[in-house]
Amino acid sequence: MNKGYLNLVLHAHLPYIRHPEHDYFLEENWLYEAITESYIPLLDVFECLLNDNVDFGITLSLSPTLVEMFNDPLLRERCLKYINNLIELTEKELLRTKGDLSFEPLAKMYNDRFKRIKYLYDDCYKKELTSVFKKLQDTGKVEIITCAATHAYLPTLSGYPQAVRAQIKVAVESHIRNFGKAPEGIWLPECGYYPGLDRILKDAGIKFFFMETHGILNGKPAPKYGVYKPVSCPSGVIAFGRDIESSKQVWSSIEGYPGDFAYRDFYRDAGFDLPVEYIRPYIHPDEIRIYTGIKYHRITGKTDDKRPYNRKKAMAKAEKHAENFILNRKQQIELLARTSDFTPVITAPYDAELFGHWWFEGPDWLNFLLRKIANQNPFRTITASQYLNENSGFQRITPSMSSWGHNGYNEVWLNSSNNWVYRHLHKATERMIELSDMFPRAEGLLQRALNQAAREVLLLQHSDWAFIMKTGAASDYAVKRITEHVDRFSNLYSAAKSGNIDEKKLSEIEDKDRIFSGIDYRVYSGNESSLSKG
Repeated sequence: MNKGYLNLVLHAHLPYIRHPEHDYFLEENWLYEAITESYIPLLDVFECLLNDNVDFGITLSLSPTLVEMFNDPLLRERCLKYINNLIELTEKELLRTKGDLSFEPLAKMYNDRFKRIKYLYDDCYKKELTSVFKKLQDTGKVEIITCAATHAYLPTLSGYPQAVRAQIKVAVESHIRNFGKAPEGIWLPECGYYPGLDRILKDAGIKFFFMETHGILNGKPAPKYGVYKPVSCPSGVIAFGRDIESSKQVWSSIEGYPGDFAYRDFYRDAGFDLPVEYIRPYIHPDEIRIYTGIKYHRITGKTDDKRPYNRKKAMAKAEKHAENFILNRKQQIELLARTSDFTPVITAPYDAELFGHWWFEGPDWLNFLLRKIANQNPFRTITASQYLNENSGFQRITPSMSSWGHNGYNEVWLNSSNNWVYRHLHKATERMIELSDMFPRAEGLLQRALNQAAREVLLLQHSDWAFIMKTGAASDYAVKRITEHVDRFSNLYSAAKSGNIDEKKLSEIEDKDRIFSGIDYRVYSGNESSLSKG
C-alpha cells in the first residue's frame, strides 16, 4: 500500500554567458563544466532507468537562459572543443601515470568517461540537449518545468508588476517553443516569493511552484500539515514546501552525504596540481589555472594530505547513502501516515549542478536511489503534476515572503556589496515600460531596437550578478555585465526616443546578446491589450 510520495526536484540553471568576440572566455567554462559533469551524466542515468523499465518520477526545471545556451551553435561547438581537450589531456595522463597503481586506473576512468561524454553529446545527441530533454519529458517520467526568463530574483522587482509579468511570460513562451507545450509549473529563482506573486503566475497559466519551508510555515493561517501537504494560494496556484530533513542530508557538505571522506574531493584538481608547462594547453591562455574536472583525490578529512580516490569504495558508499536516504524517508512517511488523514508528500529540491559537478557521485547516488525506491514500499517517487492529478483538498493559506538564500529572505541579493545595482535596474525597468507604452506598434528598425532593449533589461535582471558580488567569486565579471547591459539599454533607449538608431551598432548588440529571438518588447507594456492587437 502506498503511504506517501517523494517529490524530487532538480533545478538546472546558469546565467547567460556568450562571448563571440573572444576565442576563449573563462566564464563560458561554467556551461561546459555543467554539461560534461552534470547534465549529460544525469541524462545518461535517466535513459538507463528508462531502458531498464524502472518506474520513477522526477521534476526538472530548466531555466530559459540555460536552454538558450543549449541551442546556441557557437556554444555547442565550443563545448565539443572543451570535451576534446579533456580527452587529449587524459591521453597524456595515461602516459604520465603509467604503472602507478593509485593513479593510472583513475586516468583510465577519466579517459573512458570523457570519451563516453563525447559519444553521447556529439554522436547520440547531435549537440541538441534541448531535444533530448524534450524526448525525456515525453516519456512522462521526467516533468520539465520552467523558471523566470533570466532567473531574476522576483521580490526585488515586486514594485514593477509589468517586469515580473515579463519574466514569467517570456519564460512560458520560450518553454512552449522548446518543449512543445506550456509548463505546468515554475521554479521561482532562489525560491524567492512575495505575497501576490502567485496571481501573476496564475495569469500566465502556471499551476504550481516551490517554496522554502518557512514561506509555508509562516503563512496565514498557519498550515496544519506543514510542508507535507501542498498549499493553495489565494489565486488557487499550488505551492510545494521544501522538506528540511531530506534537503540537509543531500545539500550539506558537513552533515550530508557529499562530505563523506570516501567521495572525490572537488577542490583538488589537476589544473592546479600539475606543472604549468605540462598543463598549459588546457588552462586559460594567460596561464590562469582552472579546474579541469580531473581530480585524483578523495576528501580524506580535514587535512591537506589527501589520499587517492577509490572509485569502487565511493560507489559502495553512494549505494549505502541511497539506502540511508530511503530508510529516513520511510520513517518520515510512516510517521506522517499514522498521525494524519492524508497521503503526505516529501518535497526534496536541489540544484541539478550539485549532482556530478560539486558531488561527483551524485548521479550514481540518484541512480541507486530511484532503482531501490521502485522496488520497495511504502512510498514512491512522483512528479509534481502527477501528485496534483492524484490528490486534492490542499491547505488554503497566504504564504509569506521568503527565499532559500542565507537566513531565508533577501540579504544575499540585497546588501552592501550589491545594493548599488538596483537603482540602475529599476530605472531601466521603468524606462522599458515607458518605451513599450510609447510605441504600441513599432515596426522595422525601431521594433528591432525595442526588442533588443527588452533583452538588455532581462539580462540586467539576472539574480546571478548580485549573488556573485555577494560571494566575491568573479565579482569583477558580474560588475562588468551589469555595466554593459545598463549602457546598452541606455543607448537603445535614447536612440529609440530620438528616432536616431544606428543599424550597425544595433546589429553588433544583437549579435552579442541574441537571447530570446522571438521576444516582443510589448511584453513590458502596462496596456494589457497591446499584445493582442498585434
